[in-house]
Amino acid sequence: MKPTIVLVHGAFAESASWTEVTQRLLTDGYRVIAAPNPLRSLSGDAAVVSSILATIDGPVVLAGHSYGGAVMSNAAVGHDHVKALVFVAAFAPEVGESIGELSGKFPGGTLGETLTEVPLPDGTVDLYIRQDKYHRQFIADVPAERAALDAVAQRPLNTAALNEGSGEPAWKTVPSWFVYPELDYNIPLAAHRFMAERAGAREQVELPGASHAIPASEPAAVAEVILRAAAAIV
Repeated sequence: MKPTIVLVHGAFAESASWTEVTQRLLTDGYRVIAAPNPLRSLSGDAAVVSSILATIDGPVVLAGHSYGGAVMSNAAVGHDHVKALVFVAAFAPEVGESIGELSGKFPGGTLGETLTEVPLPDGTVDLYIRQDKYHRQFIADVPAERAALDAVAQRPLNTAALNEGSGEPAWKTVPSWFVYPELDYNIPLAAHRFMAERAGAREQVELPGASHAIPASEPAAVAEVILRAAAAIV
């Protein structure tokens, strides 16, 4: 049985950011689910993805982009049918560690200076990348016209999600694959390498010249890593 591939988007994006990756996975005959990620809190977002996992029969490959990596690391715990984790320019936090901590652990990130804040009635804040900064910050290696559309459609990350510490992560017990860009201004390259080494990744793929949004800018390379992970577990 081919595994089901579940894709988890990150902050400042939405499920359609996986479209070109999804097309390649479907062509190879895989069932694909692009899971909704509310971007509200790490534990709450992980619970949403966990609920989806509970409805799937047979093996699962989980792939997460950016903050989606932290979500899938938490969501997969307790689901023995999740057989592989693919971190796509993604966070892989240790227990108690937040993505905010990880993003500042190494130099090179410029996300903070591009953000605009929208205070909410509950006292939290939604964070957006300023539209005029989105192209260079998030997705520099696609045409400006595409970046402008994505900037408008971006979904915000809540500060609760930014600052909440991870639970016990699934990457400690589930095999992992990492694919990440050289020119990532959201998560510095040194952080990607650090997290992959810490997780004991089966494979690390570094994409020269690529930006943070590799599901959109490097869909063939991302799909290839996901397919290799899927092939390794059957």
